[in-house]
Amino acid sequence: MSQSPDTRSLLSASSQLNLMEVESIDDKEFDIPQVDTPPTLESILSQMEDEEDPFVLEDTCILNTDNMDAHSCDTSSLASSDSGDPAYLKRKRKTLDLNAAVHGSVLRLSQLKGISAQIVAAADKVDAGLPTAITMAGVIAVGTSHGLALVFDTNQALRLCLGSKTTGAEFGAVSALSINHDCSRLLCGFAKGQITMWDLANGKLLRTITDAHPPGTAILHVKFTDDPTLAVCNDSGGSVFELAFRRVMGMRSCDSRCLFSGSKGEVCCIEPLRTPPDFRDHPITHFSLLAMASLTKILVIGLKPTLNVWMTFPYTKSDPSSVPQLAWHFVPVQKMVNPILAFCKGDTVHFLLVKKEEMGTIHVIKQRQLHLSCDIISLNWINSRTLVLVDSHEKLQVVDRPTQEVLETLDLEQVQLVYNSRHFKSLATGGNVSQALALVGEKACYQSVSSYAGQMVCLGTKSAHIMALRNWKERIDCLLRQEHFVEALSLAWSFHEGAAKAVVGLHGDVLKRKGVVSDKMVEILLQFSEFALKKCPEQGKIQVMEQHFQDVVPVLVDYCLLLQRVDLLFTQLYARLLENTVAKGVFLESLESCIIANRLGHLPTPIMKDLLAHYHDSGMMDSLERCIVHLDVTSLDIQQVVQVCWHNQLYDAMIYVFNRGMNDYITPMEKLFAVIGPTVREGRSITDEGVVMGNKLLVYISCCLAGRAYPLGDIPEDLVLQVKNQVFEFLIRLHSGDSSEEEDVFPFIQTLLHFDTREFLNVLAMTFDDFKNDKQALEYQQRIVDILLQVMVDNPDFTPSQVGGLFTFLARQLAKPNNTLFVNRKLFDQVLEFLCCPDDDSRHTERQQVLLELLQVGGVVQFNEERLLTLAEKAKFYQICEFLYENKHLYERIIDCYLRDPLRKWEIFTYIHNLLSMPGYTDEEKQKVKIKVLQHVQELVSLDPSKSADLVMCHFADEVQAILSELQDEQLLFRFLSCLLEPREGPPSGSTLPLERDLHELLLDLSCRFDPQQLLTFLRTSQHYRLEEAIQITEKHGCNEATAYLLEKKGDVQGAFAGLLQTLKERLRLLTESERQVGGRAEEEEADGEPVLMRVKDSLNNIIAFCHRCCQNLDQQHIKVLCFPLLDTLMASQKEVKGLNAKNTSEGLKEMTLEVLNCMSSFISLPAIIQHILQDPVYGKGKLAEIQGLILGMLDTFNYEQTLLETTTNLLNHDLHWSLAHLRSAVTRGLHPRQDHCNICLQHYKRRQESSEEIIVFSCGHLYHLPCLQQKDCGWGFASELQQQWRCYKCSSSHGRRAGPSTKADRGCSASLAKLSILSEVSHCQSSEKTRFLIPPQPETESLLLKLSPPPLFEE
Repeated sequence: MSQSPDTRSLLSASSQLNLMEVESIDDKEFDIPQVDTPPTLESILSQMEDEEDPFVLEDTCILNTDNMDAHSCDTSSLASSDSGDPAYLKRKRKTLDLNAAVHGSVLRLSQLKGISAQIVAAADKVDAGLPTAITMAGVIAVGTSHGLALVFDTNQALRLCLGSKTTGAEFGAVSALSINHDCSRLLCGFAKGQITMWDLANGKLLRTITDAHPPGTAILHVKFTDDPTLAVCNDSGGSVFELAFRRVMGMRSCDSRCLFSGSKGEVCCIEPLRTPPDFRDHPITHFSLLAMASLTKILVIGLKPTLNVWMTFPYTKSDPSSVPQLAWHFVPVQKMVNPILAFCKGDTVHFLLVKKEEMGTIHVIKQRQLHLSCDIISLNWINSRTLVLVDSHEKLQVVDRPTQEVLETLDLEQVQLVYNSRHFKSLATGGNVSQALALVGEKACYQSVSSYAGQMVCLGTKSAHIMALRNWKERIDCLLRQEHFVEALSLAWSFHEGAAKAVVGLHGDVLKRKGVVSDKMVEILLQFSEFALKKCPEQGKIQVMEQHFQDVVPVLVDYCLLLQRVDLLFTQLYARLLENTVAKGVFLESLESCIIANRLGHLPTPIMKDLLAHYHDSGMMDSLERCIVHLDVTSLDIQQVVQVCWHNQLYDAMIYVFNRGMNDYITPMEKLFAVIGPTVREGRSITDEGVVMGNKLLVYISCCLAGRAYPLGDIPEDLVLQVKNQVFEFLIRLHSGDSSEEEDVFPFIQTLLHFDTREFLNVLAMTFDDFKNDKQALEYQQRIVDILLQVMVDNPDFTPSQVGGLFTFLARQLAKPNNTLFVNRKLFDQVLEFLCCPDDDSRHTERQQVLLELLQVGGVVQFNEERLLTLAEKAKFYQICEFLYENKHLYERIIDCYLRDPLRKWEIFTYIHNLLSMPGYTDEEKQKVKIKVLQHVQELVSLDPSKSADLVMCHFADEVQAILSELQDEQLLFRFLSCLLEPREGPPSGSTLPLERDLHELLLDLSCRFDPQQLLTFLRTSQHYRLEEAIQITEKHGCNEATAYLLEKKGDVQGAFAGLLQTLKERLRLLTESERQVGGRAEEEEADGEPVLMRVKDSLNNIIAFCHRCCQNLDQQHIKVLCFPLLDTLMASQKEVKGLNAKNTSEGLKEMTLEVLNCMSSFISLPAIIQHILQDPVYGKGKLAEIQGLILGMLDTFNYEQTLLETTTNLLNHDLHWSLAHLRSAVTRGLHPRQDHCNICLQHYKRRQESSEEIIVFSCGHLYHLPCLQQKDCGWGFASELQQQWRCYKCSSSHGRRAGPSTKADRGCSASLAKLSILSEVSHCQSSEKTRFLIPPQPETESLLLKLSPPPLFEE
């Protein structure tokens, strides 16, 4: 338990208060004299006010914190809180995030026990009342509801009790307090409007001011300025006054001047710029700036040398109940210290930088805003970088202004803040304030929070609390007491790096500060290690212990390395962790990430031995290998490490040790070749492990030849050339060291070629690119090329792809401008013969691709092109032929290559299109290609008719007739024409086809033969055929439906109907014949007639649809001529089917007959239909029961339509009655205007008392002067003024309507009013005014539309 410091400065910005709970005070320890009877509050309060006892203020820089209750406020911030979740046992180790912000407990909140006790005692024993206001400077003053002011010194002792209950009864509660800069005067504002000034040296009343502002308003704020003779006050009327104190001939007086009148906008907060002692000479002080916050904006004015308004700033939109806040502070910005005004209303804090210009004027610069998700009710600076905010939920937030980060959040609910609502409502004077000011006052607590020199006091209903920033050690110690070691280290590191926020108590230059923090961090690390060993679970699973140390040991390692204290890590900490085997293992595993990140390059020998043993015993060989290749070789036992690496196949580590430890670059290759060589030479399949080893070998050789170390880094410059020569000598060895008689020559090169030819050649290519003027290297280069040719050419062990890869590699080398290689040209011819052998069908694609790559890199220089082309054609290497034809510009021959190549024949269309479209080809070349295309058009269309059609449309539109003549197959011709003439999406192309009508008619003829099902679709979509010719074509092929469609299009209704009826008769005949064939067979056989019946139904549906389309324009006689033959046809079919045992077919025909009757009833009267049925021979001689079904069906239809008509009539009558009733209600109701001013000129409707100006009120509630409406041209209708019709200007303009007859009814009129277009005017004269009530009418020309919908709700 640490002791609190003896003294704490109130004036210093870095002053702090003890957070720890203070134990009971020992009188002997502190040498406190004994008193028989301690003074009571009553005895102090009963002292005479004019007593002249000598009173000397204690040192105002000392505030005794012995009576502060700090235990309950030893809080941690939300940012540093830990839930203590036991699930941490399941968490895996995480890397240390140094960027994660940990702030700890930034603010100390302590109760002022002495002052709190005095406040409660004063209320209980002497009826001083509840606390209402508090302020702090060198002393703390508390105002009460009974008009008293209690003044406490820095030891929380009550020094003065100013005022009396008699004064309180006359003046009311203390509503505002202010102390001047030298703590010699106190201003008290009262709820009934008086202001008093007291001398704090002797407690005398110096002034009582009663006429500084209008009576009947409470004092909301009273503030001293830097000038001791000048103060400002703000009353509940929203006005601001300047108070100038004078003393002439011993007489004290006060002059008042109104700075801002509440009639222009109520001010509810004022804040003069108070300059700290260090900045008394700042040039801005000459202006005596004052910030004022009204309900809509803030103002910054200067009281000196003359009254001047320097800035106004409106608020953004906010809640009307939000409380405006103002706070000044001097802040260093760009090497200059200037005041910044922070202000807010709602959730956004604005910052304004105020500075003096050279011209002697004030310049205001807007700074970055601070957005929070809360409603701020208090705003204070605690230092130049930190703000303390209180929201409407009494949550205190500490915010870092530069980063806008919330550092800590505390709950002030225990404080029970005092609110100033009674004073804002001016209840003591009768409550004569505006509703807006009263609403703001609900959350006003201006007089409950006061800040001074880095500290803040807040007033509760029964207590007082003080807040200050903790110093950096205290913040760390708070976390340590809560056993949050990781957070404490993170916070300490932020102090070390200068990244922490709200730092207090860390002085000196950077090195000194880092040294102090570093010592503290070492202390924490040692404590953390002891804590980890002490708290280690003694029993349980080993995983629990591992997880426990995983949360501790990596943190210790990381911070030791950050502090560059390797000695601390490997001596003190490791020695402590050796006590626990699990902790030791976790420590050694934690080193891996640091070694790999090159943060730790050297290990002491004992640590290295333990590391090897632990990783080996744990089977973590991959991790061990990663560590070894990053460590300094001098810290390794080379013999031990090589042995471990070889036995565990850690080849990277082995290479690293040989290279770095012994400068031996050849032995690792020999060992690796010894492992993979036999497997590769014997042709056995290589395991995955062998593949990995072979790839390592290739990369290692590449690194050695390029001067890079393996697996990382670079070879020392003095060894680069030597290593390169050694590797070349090793590769070109004729035999290995332990060779046998069966071993092939050049075993190392052969092994690499068999393992991966392409990658080995790539390694050589990269190496050869680095050769410039090195004669020795060029000799090695030629030697290796000769060996490659000797080994691979005429060797059956190598595939064509491998041999081709070799010659591709050689071709690339030979094509270089500075080439020095020599290769016999006969070898290229030999390879060409090998790749183009026509008798070998194996690997055809592979051999062609190899040869193509060889040609593309420059190998064509090495061959005779004519011979190459001949060989390629024999071998069917069409891509090779294309490559050669491309070089010779024989593009027409490339078309043959595509057509012959089965793998690429479908790409020919793209090739032709690109060649004919792209620039870079001559007209002669394009013409040859076109001729070639026309010669092969039959093949192209057979390959893909659609792409062929696209090609023709783009490039061969003029040769369509020639192309069609080439297509002998009519089926193919039909497919091609279908694609050619189909509608295309997108914008129309510029090319048009000649004789397009003939083409469409030809396609129509082919469609009739090959695709009659799609014939109607073609006729509907195409518009390019001639009608007469199309009719002839369809009639020739017997396509009745298509013919009917064309005849209907022509206007021949009778002919079209006859065609459709003929189709129906044919299908009915087929139906009847099928039923006769089925006879009396089983029902499943009868089902065979269903497809025919469906076709009959489709045909009938087409006829009915045709009738609906055409009968609208025909007379009754023509309609009967159409419909009765259709009915007769169906009746006749019923008679034929009736004798057969076909129940399904008979029912289907009856249903179709009813459909025809329903269709006919729409155009022909029912008696005529019934008469025709009775006259029919089928029914004329039978009984009535035979036609009973038809007649009953017609009667059902009649009943349905009669019911529908009656229901519709009832709905119309109901709607009409409803509309008339509500219309009558609307036009007989008085209109109530929303405002008492015109909505155009915004003046009172009665602009002049003696005027008889006519006004107009609309049903929407808007009011206008008649001349104003006439100016806006809002009238329409009759020219007569008495009959003039008006529309509401505001409603019509706000809804974006145009003036005129089409304007709909204003709001307040129902939809029925708009439909019926009824105008009603009610005139009423009162006094000398005439008011016209208008319901906006609609023009009589508007058509009345019937809408069968529920009646709309009428807006009352």
